[in-house]
Amino acid sequence: MRQPVHGGNLVWAAALAGCPPEAIVDFSASISPLGPPKSAIAAIYSQVGNLRHYPNPDYSDLRLALGRFHQLPSEWILPGNGSAELLTLAGRELANLSATTLITPAFGDYYRTLTAYNAKILEFPLSLDGEWGMGNEMEKFLTPCPLHPAPLPLPPCPRHPAPLPLPPSASSGLLLNNPHNPTGRLFSREAILPYLEEYALVVVDEAFMDFVPPDAEQSLIGVVQDYPNLVVLRSLTKFYSLPGLRLGYAIAHPERLSLWQSWRDPWPVNTLAAAAAVAAVQDQEFQELTWKWLTPARNQLFQGLASIPGLQPLEGAANFLLVKSEQSVLQLQKKLLQHHQILIRDCLSFKELGDRFFRVAVRSDSDNQRLLKALHSITVD
Repeated sequence: MRQPVHGGNLVWAAALAGCPPEAIVDFSASISPLGPPKSAIAAIYSQVGNLRHYPNPDYSDLRLALGRFHQLPSEWILPGNGSAELLTLAGRELANLSATTLITPAFGDYYRTLTAYNAKILEFPLSLDGEWGMGNEMEKFLTPCPLHPAPLPLPPCPRHPAPLPLPPSASSGLLLNNPHNPTGRLFSREAILPYLEEYALVVVDEAFMDFVPPDAEQSLIGVVQDYPNLVVLRSLTKFYSLPGLRLGYAIAHPERLSLWQSWRDPWPVNTLAAAAAVAAVQDQEFQELTWKWLTPARNQLFQGLASIPGLQPLEGAANFLLVKSEQSVLQLQKKLLQHHQILIRDCLSFKELGDRFFRVAVRSDSDNQRLLKALHSITVD
């Protein structure tokens, strides 16, 4: 069976491990172990009787709920069949520009959507050392946020010169995620804002921003009404543990969203997904529980990984950790599956990382301890 590009392929993992898919402990997909919220499940059951009807193509109830959640007019929000669908629409528009800048290593779907429309791609590497140093002269021009956020090493505006030969950005686009996948690095809002003045279109994928507590989050949703060239993508599948429902949304100028709507099918979001989303974003108790759980759980997993010889985890702000390994990750992955029924995310799809990095989700304490015990037994052997 072919090696998966994304995490969460339990059928592939089970075939390699020689066990049923439900026996696999999945650290490869960065999904919260706390959900789905009971409120979302109840909302799904309440809508079963409406499956005989088409969804409202305007998704007015869903857009209104998301608008209230983000304190925005509903016309600035476009629900989608996962943020992947909306990323494809963004890629179609980015391909009309002279080029699109990516921070690398970059999420594989960025390449998928850009190459599908024959977009020109400019890659800008992110340093992967544990201290999050920039590795070049740009570090002194950008100031990191005092907590997790770090300076963003992008093609600079004119007042921030850099030693890298970069093309003019006025006619090009910028596509990045924050927190960054796969590193978990959180860029400060102030580090990104200058590029909204420099690029024709800026698409910020905030699929993991929900995991950052409100007092530390660096979302650009608050300034989206000030920048017609800004698009923010959000996912409801990771934070609320609903990947099977496929639900995300874009926040951007209504004229751009109307254009995107004209490019796609009329009912991209099913009735059950829309109902679950309305309930989930209103579930403050679940949100608070997640923020309270994540920080200590991530810190404990980080410390445990750091104590294992040959492994070097990188600090991050999301619900996963990127880990550098002195031994082959493919071999490590195979041993974990065959001997412990544990699946980690190899990073072969990130060409800059190859066979010496892997990514693990932050799961329950018992699962995290099971992973650490298995990794220790393998690396010591």
